[in-house]
Amino acid sequence: MKFAVIGAGGWGTALACILAGSNNSVALWAHNPDVANELNTRRTNDTYLPGITLPDGITATHSTDELTDTDVFVVTVPTQFIRSVFSTYSFPIRDRIVVSGSKGIERSTLLRVSEVLADVAGVPAALFAALTGPSHAEEAARCVPTTVVAAAADRDVAVAVQKNFSTPSFRVYTSGDVVGAELGGALKNIIAISAGIIDGLELGDNTKAALMTRGLVEITRLGVAMGAEPLTFSGLSGLGDLIVTCMSRHSRNRWVGEQIGRGKRLDDVLHETKKVAEGVPTTVSALALGRKYNVELPIVEQVHSVLFENKNPREAIQELMVRGFKPELWW
Repeated sequence: MKFAVIGAGGWGTALACILAGSNNSVALWAHNPDVANELNTRRTNDTYLPGITLPDGITATHSTDELTDTDVFVVTVPTQFIRSVFSTYSFPIRDRIVVSGSKGIERSTLLRVSEVLADVAGVPAALFAALTGPSHAEEAARCVPTTVVAAAADRDVAVAVQKNFSTPSFRVYTSGDVVGAELGGALKNIIAISAGIIDGLELGDNTKAALMTRGLVEITRLGVAMGAEPLTFSGLSGLGDLIVTCMSRHSRNRWVGEQIGRGKRLDDVLHETKKVAEGVPTTVSALALGRKYNVELPIVEQVHSVLFENKNPREAIQELMVRGFKPELWW
């Protein structure tokens, strides 16, 4: 099959490598022509995925004209830029399967990626799949054993993604819960920022374990209110992705939180990296969604205050610790 990966960041490059490793033809579309040139001439992507050599079967391009024969499109553009990219460039995606590797909630509209693509590019739910789970690009591209889930409204689409993306080192499960898969992949980034703050403050394992556990409760609470299946958040796109993003040295969101915990300001931290930390804008979106659906999100609220209102992280943690008493499984 012929695949086109839209977005030549770390995850887009890693997915291109995975697909090419199964003898598929892969076009890797880069917004920056210089990145496309490096990919083609040096077979590397030193800015976004250093240390990886692209396998045969990948051709980088900045032209949408070279994507006309594509069977499946894979979108890995950062969520907050999907609308502008698809409004600017004419990708020939009509009647093609579209797989999203992007994780986030559009800040201006509170739409999930599937909803943004439906709005800006006319992608129908029947041809959409979300590919998500604990899968850092730095490891997946090196064939470190990785498992993810393909969530789609149409079972045949989910199975097609499973079949074509699976390799001996990249195992794909299927799900019919698109809402849950997308929300799990998006919301865990907020909790990862708070986990990084704990690391920056050097508070220890007890605090981080509590944060991750109660963070999963908030993710599930909001997800169910928005129509997701509760068990989805105990799977790869929920608990699995939460663990890896909160714990890994590769996590951009955890790194951002760590710098905040060490006393840096958000603007300064974001200027230090070219990579996108989706959890920052998603914090704004999640807080708005919580208010829209009348869902209590105390951790999200405190992360928002720390990031955007310069609240002292230790004060935020203390306020979480002295909240009114509740049963653990309170909804």
